[in-house]
Amino acid sequence: MTSPVVTRVKQKRIAQLISLGKRFDERGLTDYREAQVETGVIEKAEGSARVRLGKTEVLVGVKIEIGEPFSDVPNEGVLTVNAELAPLASPTFEPGPPDENSIELARVVDRGIRESKAIDMEKLCVVPGKKVFIVFIDVYVLNYHGNLIDASALAALAALLNTKVFNYEFKEGEVQIKRGYKSLPIRNHPIAVTFAKINDKLLVDPLLEEEQVMEARLTVTIEKDEKICALQKGGTGYFTIQQILEAAKIAQQKAAELRKLVVKK
Repeated sequence: MTSPVVTRVKQKRIAQLISLGKRFDERGLTDYREAQVETGVIEKAEGSARVRLGKTEVLVGVKIEIGEPFSDVPNEGVLTVNAELAPLASPTFEPGPPDENSIELARVVDRGIRESKAIDMEKLCVVPGKKVFIVFIDVYVLNYHGNLIDASALAALAALLNTKVFNYEFKEGEVQIKRGYKSLPIRNHPIAVTFAKINDKLLVDPLLEEEQVMEARLTVTIEKDEKICALQKGGTGYFTIQQILEAAKIAQQKAAELRKLVVKK
């Protein structure tokens, strides 16, 4: 994410600390900030969640509508993810159409959900080739202090688990809404874990200040069975094969910890 350049003194201090295995906020290199998850926070949405990851705060709302399927998958529902970087969240966010940062954020969240097959899309088919449920996931960034990807992906999963689909019947060529709801058919729980590379070291859940000096970023999305379902690399730097393998191993552990915040057994 684009943000103001930190002072050279602060940049040097961050780099020095990381070289010593320490961080600006005194966390370990693989420690997340405190995460808080609330669900059902938007009354008129079919599902919603708010996630606070340190000072980063993200709100996600889910809406369900009836529409037409894509021609190549006539028996499946439709998923669409949008992200809005509200100007109130950061002085670097500007009003207007989505920029490359909001587009990337939406795509990474979408990819984790889609590639893990988190939603049973076939169960969202009403009439094959004609009517299906469309799931709209809207991500709103309320405060930006680093690592929007993990906060947004976690909030999206929490919101989907909170989502209710209205009962219906198909009669005389029309979808008629009936009383009552049922849960959205969820079958996987993808969790995104993001790494920043600074001074050849990997650290999870980068702060805003760490994002401003990182050489590269890597997001690893892990399914509930610990398989990797998506990777997203950002920044101009690179990751070695060994660093990617190390990130994958750490991501499996961290994903299991984060998943407990939204999946209640």
